[in-house]
Amino acid sequence: MTATIPSPRSGQPGSGRIDPKYRRTGSSKGNFEMFAWLFMRLSGVVLVVLIFGHLFVNLLVGEGIHAIDFGFVAGKWADPFWQIWDLAMLWLAMLHGTNGVRTIINDYAEKDATRMWLKIVLYAATIVIVVLGTLVIFTFNPCPVVNGVPLPGSFCPA
Repeated sequence: MTATIPSPRSGQPGSGRIDPKYRRTGSSKGNFEMFAWLFMRLSGVVLVVLIFGHLFVNLLVGEGIHAIDFGFVAGKWADPFWQIWDLAMLWLAMLHGTNGVRTIINDYAEKDATRMWLKIVLYAATIVIVVLGTLVIFTFNPCPVVNGVPLPGSFCPA
C-alpha cells in the first residue's frame, strides 16, 4: 500500500492550497522585510549588551538589589549617561518587540482587515509606551516642589 502526497498548492484537498478569500493582496514590500530581519539581529545584539549592563549595575555593584529604591533611580537618572542608556534600552526593546509581534501578526492573521486592525493596535500601543517612557526618563524630578513647598525626601537637599 502506497500513499500519494499531493504536491503543495496543487489544488487538491490537503495540499496546503490557500483558500482564495484568505489570499494576501498587494504587491511586494521591496526590501522592508530584509531590513526588518536585519534590525532584529542587530538590535538583539545591542539589547543583550544594554540589558546585561543594566543588570550588572543594578544588581551586582554596591549593595546589590537591596540598594534599589526611589533614591537609587533618582541618583542614576541624574546622570545623562544613564538617561541615554535607559532610553536606548527602552526604544530598542519596544521596536524589537513590535517588529516581532508584527511578524507574528503577518504569519497568523489570515484576513487583511484583521491584520490591519491588529497592527494599528500594536503600533498605537508602541507609540504610547515609547512616548510616555521617554517623558518619564527626561522629566523625572526626584525633588518636586508643589505649590512652593518642597516634598520631603532624604535624598533631596534641604
